Amino acid sequence: MKEQKDRFKEAEFAAMVGVVGNIVLALLKGIVGVTSNSRALVADAVHSASDIAGSFAVYIGLRAAKQPPDEDHPYGHGKAESIAAIIVAVLLFLVGIEIGKSSIEAFFHEIEAPKMPAIYAVVFSIIVKEWMFRYKYNLGKRINSDAIIVNAYEHRSDVFSSIAALIGIAGAIIGDYLGLEWLVYADPVAGLVVALMILRIAWKLGSESIHNTLDHVLHDEDTEDLREIVLTVDGVKKIDGLLAREHGHYVIVDLKISVDPYITVEEGHRIGKNVKEQLIQHAHVQDVFIHVNPYNEDE
Repeated sequence: MKEQKDRFKEAEFAAMVGVVGNIVLALLKGIVGVTSNSRALVADAVHSASDIAGSFAVYIGLRAAKQPPDEDHPYGHGKAESIAAIIVAVLLFLVGIEIGKSSIEAFFHEIEAPKMPAIYAVVFSIIVKEWMFRYKYNLGKRINSDAIIVNAYEHRSDVFSSIAALIGIAGAIIGDYLGLEWLVYADPVAGLVVALMILRIAWKLGSESIHNTLDHVLHDEDTEDLREIVLTVDGVKKIDGLLAREHGHYVIVDLKISVDPYITVEEGHRIGKNVKEQLIQHAHVQDVFIHVNPYNEDE
């Protein structure tokens, strides 16, 4: 129980780090983008602003996921994390479409090259966002949180979009300095590249989160460790069936085992209880539903 509380405490703190960091970066890039006349930086600022909503969605999902099982949700609330991840992916997708639309419209108007402060702002953003990605990705892997991992990739998408913005802004400034008018449009081109990258990441993360939400079971190669734990329990003769369903950061296991047909019902129950305790103790398992069969050598 203490381990579960520590997990959610770390995850909630990480989500709030994302909220504060994105507010600062969105304001910085938005103000500098407008004053420096950079469409790419403004697009990047909108991306960071969407991350604020995404981080809030993750925070709310984590708060819901840590609620204990109840009468209406006997398997717990772990899927709230995956639902939060889907919300983040949808927000990313909408932002990508809006940025792409704005960038395309820029090609039909005469534009001015951005100013140098845009370069400084985007470099600062790249450094901060890469740190946030590494921090959240490592945490998400360690505590097995889909929502935190998706949120980490939001930050990584911001790194890539900021790099694209940097190239576009630098190209436009160089083009203006050299008198190459066509190169000034490198800034909206970068905005369009950012939009396409955001759409791709949103699609990938959204499809993965939906897959996890649809009650899929782990493949055989992913349940080898669970099978090994079950077979080490004294009294288990054979595993007749094992299905492990992901519920956010934990797993629910449906298990059928065979035991000696000549032992008492109480002894069979004790073996099943030992199996359940071992699985919960040594794996990311929240609950185990066990059916005990009599062992038959001929089957």
